[in-house]
Amino acid sequence: MPILGTLLKRGIRIRESLEQDYTNPYDLQKTELKQLLLTANQTQFGKHYSFAEILAHFKSNNPKSFFEAFKKHVPIHNYNKMYNEWWHKSKREEKNVTWPGKVKYFALSSGTSEAASKYIPITKDMKKAIQKTSIRQILTLSKYDLPPEFFQGGILMLGGSTHLNKRGSYFEGDLSGIQAAQLPFWFQHFYKPGKKISKTRNWDDKLNEIATKAPEWNINIIVGVPAWIQILMEKIIAHHSVSNIHEIWPNLNVYVHGGVSFDPYRKGFEKLLGRPIHYIETYLASEGFLAFQYKPNHRAMRLVLNNGIFYEFIPFEDQNFDENGELKADAQTYMIDEVENGKEYAVLLSTNAGAWRYMIGDVVKIISKEESEIVITGRTKHFLSLCGEHLSVDNMNKAIEMAADELNIEIPEFTVAGIPHGTLFAHHWYVASDNEVNPAELRDVIDQKLKDLNDDYAVERTAALKDVIVEVLPVRKFYDWMEARGKVGGQNKFPRVLKGQLLEEWTTYIQNS
Repeated sequence: MPILGTLLKRGIRIRESLEQDYTNPYDLQKTELKQLLLTANQTQFGKHYSFAEILAHFKSNNPKSFFEAFKKHVPIHNYNKMYNEWWHKSKREEKNVTWPGKVKYFALSSGTSEAASKYIPITKDMKKAIQKTSIRQILTLSKYDLPPEFFQGGILMLGGSTHLNKRGSYFEGDLSGIQAAQLPFWFQHFYKPGKKISKTRNWDDKLNEIATKAPEWNINIIVGVPAWIQILMEKIIAHHSVSNIHEIWPNLNVYVHGGVSFDPYRKGFEKLLGRPIHYIETYLASEGFLAFQYKPNHRAMRLVLNNGIFYEFIPFEDQNFDENGELKADAQTYMIDEVENGKEYAVLLSTNAGAWRYMIGDVVKIISKEESEIVITGRTKHFLSLCGEHLSVDNMNKAIEMAADELNIEIPEFTVAGIPHGTLFAHHWYVASDNEVNPAELRDVIDQKLKDLNDDYAVERTAALKDVIVEVLPVRKFYDWMEARGKVGGQNKFPRVLKGQLLEEWTTYIQNS
């Protein structure tokens, strides 16, 4: 009934999180780190790295004494260091390793830069924190011009299977599947596709079941990675012989996305809609729910500073990272109050899942230091700088978007590899499009757009970066490769830069297929 929606909407306005709105970011983060250290003080990790000594510095009159002590005692960890030295113990049923208690869930994450799966611990505290941040994001919908009836509809969350793999004392699966398997009871009324379909492990079977059932649901919000949501909507439209998704879900008003830039998908996505909807970006990784877009028509996301995560920032510059994106030994880290607007940083996390000074691999640009606003610009290992061109994923996304607009084509996926060219270098682009495309024309447009966007690239195109190669492939080719690697659905996305083993696998696949 409409009154329910009205009451919900009024209540939401009252219940919006106020603490972060009216508290200094430094104070929030200082408190967060203190809570994390206190909770993990008696773990194996906490004892090894003298958390008690670090905690003593919180009483100092020096406002940064605690942070300097934290950096002095605890080294920076990448995944391999964290897993090989600590997290593997949790998989062997040891308790109190890097966080109190036993770890019962591990999120399987390949990231997008390595071939092997990563095992990221998901603790009870982390699951609660993700739920709390998810609710905070839903509460921001009160800022949008939405009818009261909107709040009575369903939320379609397209993620991994909730049928998790049992491995002795723990379960493993996609983070989305782990979270969906344990939704709070009050939320299950709104959640689609429901428990039965969510357990389906075969991705094509899941999409087909959702497509069949779609008209039975009143879906107002869709949540998921752009590529798979687009495939699902295309399947629903074809299955029911309609012209757009709004003929099936007339009240669809919001799409919540994350994981990759939405810009390359926008043109194809909007062709599937009957009218405009709101797009809301999130920053939900296997290591935690870091940030979300908190107001309309504002593409920056606000970091969540008071819910189980302490952040450090490393300027993403040559003095801190080598040509392979590896961190140099003497790199300095900074707190949220020490960053600069407009500057790019690699992010370190200390979390209530037992990650400590953990390099997540993402690069963000600070939009507003005062409001803790960021945009994701790429990954530490997803950039190309063979000869000083410093090409970021953000540059690539923008160039592809502008090229698609100029040539009036759709390019939902692409990837780039740096390759030798004689004694110098070249970039090889693999571009997904089902339109008629002249590769030479597309190559020239992309090349020019990158020159306009990136001065270093423009310089190197006259020097060591001797050529740009563009190969146009059917869209299905990209998704078939993902499927062949067991990386369909959920949080899986196509890597924007291919290096090493992944590049070898991709080129072999293209040649053989």
